[in-house]
Amino acid sequence: MAVRGNGSTLQHDRQRAIYMLALRQGSVDVADLPRRHGVTTETIRRDLSDMQSRQLLRRVHGGAIPVERMNHEPMVEARDMVNADEKLRIATMAVAEVPERGSVIIDSGSTGQRLAEVFPVDRDVHVVTNSLLTALTLSRRGLQELTVLGGSVRTKRHAMVDDTTRAELQHMAIDVLFMSCDGLSFQHGLTTPYREEHTIKRAMIARARRVVAMVDGSKFGNVQMFGFATFDEIDVLVTDTRVDREAVDILTSHGITVHRA
Repeated sequence: MAVRGNGSTLQHDRQRAIYMLALRQGSVDVADLPRRHGVTTETIRRDLSDMQSRQLLRRVHGGAIPVERMNHEPMVEARDMVNADEKLRIATMAVAEVPERGSVIIDSGSTGQRLAEVFPVDRDVHVVTNSLLTALTLSRRGLQELTVLGGSVRTKRHAMVDDTTRAELQHMAIDVLFMSCDGLSFQHGLTTPYREEHTIKRAMIARARRVVAMVDGSKFGNVQMFGFATFDEIDVLVTDTRVDREAVDILTSHGITVHRA
């Protein structure tokens, strides 16, 4: 995983704070942000311009508003900034489930991208993914055996989830599937608001011998329209320390091994 220098780290943390504030308030003010972050107005303007180029924010007179509030489905870059620290800790702990040799699927999503950043690329493991960003990260890090599932690209997620993608999975037998979700409900299991995501995730589960769910604490109690995995289909669930003991006990009662990062 690439290590940011101190300046880049400060910029990344500041931009993430600006983005989260914009989501909470609906907008951010150029006059207010320099005081909040102890930087110049020009630095803030550069931050907002950079975030607009990545389609996180849209500049308006005197400030900016989050793109996510204008779209039904958030861009993957926007999702990537939410709970980023927790997702990296979860991904780092999930590495323990990567076999020494064999095959894995990493599904699309920001937590899967974090897994790609810490994935042990020196192991004799063939990785399959439907995420262009995850594939690019693994390729750049030197992974030798990598298959990208085909199909039309869903541009907001940089992922393939159509009939072609599902058809390619039908010929595979995978050792471990690493997947995430948009919501976890104790009544409905893992859920997503997107019909195509539901279908491709179901296809991945059907081809995998072992399923590892990576779910940060903000997803607990969040119910989306399409349930794609029951608790009985999950072998391991990696989450963060915000999840309480009662929730862990419910999950373990279904035979799930739960780890909190």
